[in-house]
Amino acid sequence: MPEDPLMIRARELWENLASVPVSFASDGGVRVVVSPESRLCPAGWVGVVALGESALATAPDADTAAVVRDALTGLPVTAVTDVAAVGAVLPLAGVLGPAALAYVSVGGFRPVGRGAPVVQQLPGTHPDVRRLEETAGETDAGEAGLFENTSPAFVVRTAGQVVAAAGYRLWPGRTAHIGVLTAPAQRGRGLARAVGSAATAHALTAGLLPQWRARIPASRRVADALGFRELGAQLSIDLA
Repeated sequence: MPEDPLMIRARELWENLASVPVSFASDGGVRVVVSPESRLCPAGWVGVVALGESALATAPDADTAAVVRDALTGLPVTAVTDVAAVGAVLPLAGVLGPAALAYVSVGGFRPVGRGAPVVQQLPGTHPDVRRLEETAGETDAGEAGLFENTSPAFVVRTAGQVVAAAGYRLWPGRTAHIGVLTAPAQRGRGLARAVGSAATAHALTAGLLPQWRARIPASRRVADALGFRELGAQLSIDLA
């Protein structure tokens, strides 16, 4: 069976972010490597990314890598990004995630149709986008990461105010890491899907690989509606 082009590109991305020579095992399982400069996780943490039947884990030093290797190799790949399963075999001081990793191709993309909210394009640093971040609050704004975007901002306005915005940050491997933010009082109206569709279309037109990383079910549903396929998950671990 031919390899999935989306899976190939997604794995190449995360192999690059590991910051050391490593690849996902073709026969499945978990590979653990030492990488103090890993971009899979915050500095000093352990980063785990599972895609399909294989996973990569990076550790900041050899001793930590040995502990993680012993613990994770006893788990199925489907469990290495599950907090409960990992917490049963490793002492956790903190975690980030897990976050689902989803990707879409030109052929699989399902843009919004007629009747969707009107989307406008603004510079990514436009003051109205910053005001939306203030309205949404630090936690949601940080999750969306619009302030880090390298693309234009795709927005919906209500009564002149930007109430939803999306854009993307250019990652290695010509990947477009998409972020979406909706004002709390405006959620449930399809706005995230509208602006997310515009950002995805812009990325695909530029020949980029759109990536949708999400932790909350609502965001994952938006990605699914647009044709994104969940290929795996990411988890960052701070060991006690």
